[in-house]
Amino acid sequence: MEKLILTVGLPKSGKSTWAKEYSEEHNVPMVNPDSIRYALHGEKYIQSYEDEVWHIAKVMTDALFLAGHKEIIIDATNINDQARSIWEPGDREIEYKNFEVSEEKCIERAEEEGDYEIIPIISSMARRIDCP
Repeated sequence: MEKLILTVGLPKSGKSTWAKEYSEEHNVPMVNPDSIRYALHGEKYIQSYEDEVWHIAKVMTDALFLAGHKEIIIDATNINDQARSIWEPGDREIEYKNFEVSEEKCIERAEEEGDYEIIPIISSMARRIDCP
Protein backbone atom coordinates (compact mmCIF):
# COMPACT_ATOMS: atom_id res chain seq x y z
CA MET A 1 0.00 0.00 0.00
CA GLU A 2 1.18 3.53 -0.77
CA LYS A 3 1.96 5.70 2.24
CA LEU A 4 2.21 9.46 2.67
CA ILE A 5 4.11 10.80 5.64
CA LEU A 6 2.84 14.29 6.43
CA THR A 7 4.91 16.51 8.67
CA VAL A 8 2.77 18.67 10.95
CA GLY A 9 4.18 21.63 12.84
CA LEU A 10 5.03 25.29 12.98
CA PRO A 11 7.76 26.81 10.84
CA LYS A 12 11.15 26.23 12.50
CA SER A 13 9.89 23.23 14.46
CA GLY A 14 12.33 20.78 12.82
CA LYS A 15 10.13 19.30 10.10
CA SER A 16 12.51 19.82 7.19
CA THR A 17 15.54 18.66 9.16
CA TRP A 18 13.74 15.44 10.08
CA ALA A 19 12.35 14.98 6.53
CA LYS A 20 15.79 15.34 4.91
CA GLU A 21 17.37 12.88 7.35
CA TYR A 22 14.54 10.34 6.98
CA SER A 23 14.55 10.74 3.21
CA GLU A 24 18.28 10.05 2.97
CA GLU A 25 18.27 7.25 5.53
CA HIS A 26 15.34 5.35 4.03
CA ASN A 27 15.65 6.41 0.37
CA VAL A 28 12.17 7.96 0.47
CA PRO A 29 11.41 10.90 -1.83
CA MET A 30 10.27 14.17 -0.31
CA VAL A 31 7.94 16.81 -1.73
CA ASN A 32 8.61 20.26 -0.25
CA PRO A 33 6.36 23.21 -1.18
CA ASP A 34 9.08 25.70 -0.15
CA SER A 35 11.36 24.24 -2.82
CA ILE A 36 8.56 24.49 -5.36
CA ARG A 37 8.08 28.16 -4.43
CA TYR A 38 11.76 28.92 -4.96
CA ALA A 39 11.78 27.04 -8.27
CA LEU A 40 8.66 28.91 -9.48
CA HIS A 41 9.40 32.45 -8.44
CA GLY A 42 12.52 32.60 -6.26
CA GLU A 43 10.65 33.74 -3.15
CA LYS A 44 9.54 32.14 0.11
CA TYR A 45 5.90 32.97 -0.45
CA ILE A 46 3.74 34.88 -2.92
CA GLN A 47 0.03 34.39 -2.29
CA SER A 48 -0.96 34.63 -5.96
CA TYR A 49 1.13 31.51 -6.74
CA GLU A 50 -0.10 29.29 -3.91
CA ASP A 51 -2.74 27.40 -5.91
CA GLU A 52 -0.06 26.56 -8.47
CA VAL A 53 2.43 25.53 -5.76
CA TRP A 54 -0.03 23.06 -4.24
CA HIS A 55 -1.13 21.77 -7.64
CA ILE A 56 2.50 21.04 -8.49
CA ALA A 57 3.05 19.35 -5.10
CA LYS A 58 0.06 17.11 -5.71
CA VAL A 59 1.17 16.25 -9.26
CA MET A 60 4.71 15.53 -8.05
CA THR A 61 3.35 13.20 -5.37
CA ASP A 62 1.12 11.35 -7.82
CA ALA A 63 4.01 11.06 -10.29
CA LEU A 64 6.32 9.62 -7.64
CA PHE A 65 3.73 6.98 -6.74
CA LEU A 66 3.20 6.20 -10.44
CA ALA A 67 6.98 5.81 -10.78
CA GLY A 68 6.82 3.01 -8.22
CA HIS A 69 7.65 4.67 -4.91
CA LYS A 70 5.64 3.23 -2.04
CA GLU A 71 6.33 5.95 0.53
CA ILE A 72 6.61 9.74 0.14
CA ILE A 73 7.22 12.52 2.66
CA ILE A 74 5.22 15.74 2.35
CA ASP A 75 7.40 18.31 4.12
CA ALA A 76 4.96 21.13 4.91
CA THR A 77 3.32 22.68 7.95
CA ASN A 78 -0.01 20.83 7.41
CA ILE A 79 -1.30 22.66 10.49
CA ASN A 80 -5.00 21.80 10.32
CA ASP A 81 -7.58 19.58 8.63
CA GLN A 82 -8.13 22.10 5.85
CA ALA A 83 -4.42 22.16 4.96
CA ARG A 84 -4.21 18.37 5.15
CA SER A 85 -7.36 17.76 3.08
CA ILE A 86 -5.42 17.99 -0.22
CA TRP A 87 -3.73 14.72 0.72
CA GLU A 88 -6.89 12.71 1.43
CA PRO A 89 -5.97 9.74 -0.70
CA GLY A 90 -8.83 7.30 -0.41
CA ASP A 91 -6.63 4.23 -0.79
CA ARG A 92 -3.33 5.66 0.50
CA GLU A 93 -2.21 5.30 4.09
CA ILE A 94 -1.42 8.57 5.82
CA GLU A 95 1.06 8.75 8.68
CA TYR A 96 1.47 12.00 10.60
CA LYS A 97 4.80 13.09 12.01
CA ASN A 98 3.90 15.75 14.57
CA PHE A 99 6.43 18.37 15.68
CA GLU A 100 4.94 19.82 18.83
CA VAL A 101 7.47 22.57 19.39
CA SER A 102 6.32 25.70 21.21
CA GLU A 103 5.73 28.99 19.44
CA GLU A 104 8.41 30.55 21.63
CA LYS A 105 11.03 27.96 20.65
CA CYS A 106 10.21 28.33 16.94
CA ILE A 107 10.52 32.13 17.23
CA GLU A 108 13.82 31.71 19.07
CA ARG A 109 15.13 29.54 16.21
CA ALA A 110 13.95 32.09 13.63
CA GLU A 111 15.75 34.87 15.50
CA GLU A 112 18.94 32.80 15.74
CA GLU A 113 18.81 32.29 11.96
CA GLY A 114 17.98 35.96 11.30
CA ASP A 115 14.69 34.95 9.67
CA TYR A 116 12.58 37.74 11.15
CA GLU A 117 9.98 37.70 8.36
CA ILE A 118 8.72 34.29 9.50
CA ILE A 119 8.02 35.34 13.11
CA PRO A 120 4.51 36.77 12.53
CA ILE A 121 3.68 33.69 10.46
CA ILE A 122 4.78 31.42 13.31
CA SER A 123 2.54 33.35 15.73
CA SER A 124 -0.41 33.28 13.37
CA MET A 125 -0.05 29.54 12.74
CA ALA A 126 0.40 28.84 16.46
CA ARG A 127 -3.15 30.08 17.05
CA ARG A 128 -4.53 27.76 14.34
CA ILE A 129 -2.49 24.58 14.68
CA ASP A 130 -4.39 21.35 15.25
CA CYS A 131 -2.23 18.23 15.30
CA PRO A 132 -3.94 14.96 14.33
